Amino acid sequence: MEHTWTCSCCGRSFNSLPMGYAFAAPDNWTSLSEAERATTRSKLDANLCVINRNEYYVRGCLEIPVSDSPEIFVWGIWVSVSEQSFQYILDHWTSPIGPDEPPRFGWLCNWIRGYPEPHQIKCEVYLRSNNQRPSIVLEPTDYPLAVEQHRGITLERVKQIAARAGHS
Repeated sequence: MEHTWTCSCCGRSFNSLPMGYAFAAPDNWTSLSEAERATTRSKLDANLCVINRNEYYVRGCLEIPVSDSPEIFVWGIWVSVSEQSFQYILDHWTSPIGPDEPPRFGWLCNWIRGYPEPHQIKCEVYLRSNNQRPSIVLEPTDYPLAVEQHRGITLERVKQIAARAGHS
């Protein structure tokens, strides 16, 4: 869907409004040195990350309804999960997932600029069929991102996010 808008930071006009942003890695991965990343005990791909064989991360989609648009805003974020959950997710990544599949527990592992630094933000990781990244649902709290996910945002808020993110 096309949304013409003017950035509040730079004043430029755009014909499309990004409806999502994604992190390439969990914050703990980005804080590693190149030497630490190069070890055989640490691995990162587009969806999964293991650090030192004791930290396990999964990339998922934190979806936020947009009240004045049929579109959904999506943050591509990483969550940490237990080793057992990580193995389960890995084993079921390409499997059909039924509607009664219980979620896995996780912790938010990316600091999204413009929100307070997340300290122990709980979430549920819902597996999805057909190689889709899991859906991430934050625990209902007063953390602003959780509030937005559960209450929704407006297109004006999406424009604010795009301006802050550099609308790339």
